[in-house]
Amino acid sequence: MVKFLCATCLFCFQVFWAGEVFSQSLTPKYSNEFLSIGVGARALGMGGAQVGAVRDVTAAYWNPAALTSIRHQYEFSLMHAEYFAGIAQYDYLGFSTPIGNQNQVAVSLIRFGVDDIPDTRFLYDANGALNYNNIQFFNAADYALLLSFARDISDKIKLGANAKVVHRNVGKFAQAWGFGLDLGGLYIQKRMTIGLMVRDITTTYNAWTHNAELVREVYAQTNNEVPLNTVEITLPKAIASIAYDWKLGEKFNLLTALDLETTFDGARNTVISSSALSIDPKFGLELGFKQLVFVRGGVSNFQYIKDFQGNESLNFLPAAGIGVILSERFQIDYALSDLGDVSESPYSHIFSVKVSLEKISSDFRKFKSWER
Repeated sequence: MVKFLCATCLFCFQVFWAGEVFSQSLTPKYSNEFLSIGVGARALGMGGAQVGAVRDVTAAYWNPAALTSIRHQYEFSLMHAEYFAGIAQYDYLGFSTPIGNQNQVAVSLIRFGVDDIPDTRFLYDANGALNYNNIQFFNAADYALLLSFARDISDKIKLGANAKVVHRNVGKFAQAWGFGLDLGGLYIQKRMTIGLMVRDITTTYNAWTHNAELVREVYAQTNNEVPLNTVEITLPKAIASIAYDWKLGEKFNLLTALDLETTFDGARNTVISSSALSIDPKFGLELGFKQLVFVRGGVSNFQYIKDFQGNESLNFLPAAGIGVILSERFQIDYALSDLGDVSESPYSHIFSVKVSLEKISSDFRKFKSWER
């Protein structure tokens, strides 16, 4: 595990220096950001601190190495959220099943989109008259398909990987296809878990194609440059995590988690920032009662904000949530996530449902480290 962590960190450092070769037009600081939101109301209620704490099908997104913690033959998860006062729709669907007693596979689909955007290019007809019947509508949406694989290496070491396909489209005006890889690892020592997740480890390439003929006339009238086909590159980011499950008597337990998200695309507005890298911490906790009812909280997205007087303060985004296991098959989770004052309703309500079928026997797995 130590070799894996060192090699991964060295690779990311090398990628950072390689990224300096690319122009900012190819490696924008914020690329494929819809894949940074997160999935699952449990996770978002904990502020996104999940790389070492996740234990269900959503691990395919957070850290595929944790997929082998699933204790059912089939596990599904469905999430829906509305952002920016309901303007944007965010949906997730995941499925996982074991392959043998050491391996686990998963399939995940993520969509973030704004639907029914009015196209007013033909609002005025050929005679110059205003005609609302000429308004058409289009969607701008981002999709990601994740194919995940996890393997138990030993009682203490778990490894996993994602192959992902990204598709982005803006109606008939432009679309992009991208491909990338993620790698994850876990080290388990009794009630403590140390995790590492590296997203876009090979960099993710998005190839954009633009239908310039649809906008050429409008762009010419407004003195804008007609868009050309381009390539957008998403640089890697590494997330180190530590989680500990505290036993509080016979009925309660407290899970605490800390994630340190490190980006390699230059200075960002984070707690730790330099020209080489930026580190953004996330902290989450989950209080469980009899492993049936859970209360969660978390903080993330620490930023220094200046007011109109020039005074600087450290702000963060809080989150909270609850979860209830209705039966061995069904679990419902809810999270209230703060997006900041970027919309009329600064809080987003997030719901997710998990369905687990056919519980596997306690002796099914070759390694028993998940049993506590």
